[in-house]
Amino acid sequence: MIEVIDIKKSLPDGRKVLDGISFKVEKGEFLGILGPSGAGKTLTLRCLNGLLRPDSGSVRLHEENHIYEIGTLKKNELRKVRQKIGVIFQGYHLVKSLTVLENVMIGRLGYINSFRSIFYGFTDSEALDAIQALEKVKIDQLAGKRLSQLSGGEMQRVAIARAIFQNPQVLLADEPISNLDPSNSKIIMKMIRPLAEKFPVIGVFHQPEMTAKYCTRVIAIKEGKIIYDGDPVLSNDQLIEIYGDELKLIEKQHPITIPA
Repeated sequence: MIEVIDIKKSLPDGRKVLDGISFKVEKGEFLGILGPSGAGKTLTLRCLNGLLRPDSGSVRLHEENHIYEIGTLKKNELRKVRQKIGVIFQGYHLVKSLTVLENVMIGRLGYINSFRSIFYGFTDSEALDAIQALEKVKIDQLAGKRLSQLSGGEMQRVAIARAIFQNPQVLLADEPISNLDPSNSKIIMKMIRPLAEKFPVIGVFHQPEMTAKYCTRVIAIKEGKIIYDGDPVLSNDQLIEIYGDELKLIEKQHPITIPA
């Protein structure tokens, strides 16, 4: 489980960008975070893996026998905890000069010491695990290809395989389908959703129609506060409350169909 307790963050000019965010996500949940531009969605996600330290409040990663306070960890401790947090980025964050298989195996670099990573690399067993991760996203046949030869949808599958190979305890997805067409967006969401059966999954999205179909729960952030936490299927009135004038732009880019 990952738990966020009353986190707050202000800019140097004093403006609050996060103003008391609280929620928790457990195994079995796929949580979608919605909200207008500048609401604090990605900043919240950055607090979850320690890329951003809140001014107050706490982010707790719960293990069976230990609780990690992510916002207070020192550099070396934070590095170890990040091994437990998989991340899928909007821009893939992959190395185009490497093969698909090599990009997946990068997901476990944090688990091995520098000497082994330089002189020995990964074991045959680890390579097999990486192939199995690629099989789960149905691109194992591309393992030997250079990443530069792949489409955007295929690259995002590589990013998901890398996160699976990392064997995380929680998975964060920062706008993982923003750069994809509707067909590839559905494919990626279908691949992410089952991962919640193994660990909590939290994603930032701009597509309410996708969170309604694939997420188990959504929260909406507006002006640094959570204004909704519940069922992923939102009414048009709720979407207007969340997005305001921005809803028309979202509907133009991503037509919203409320499931029956």
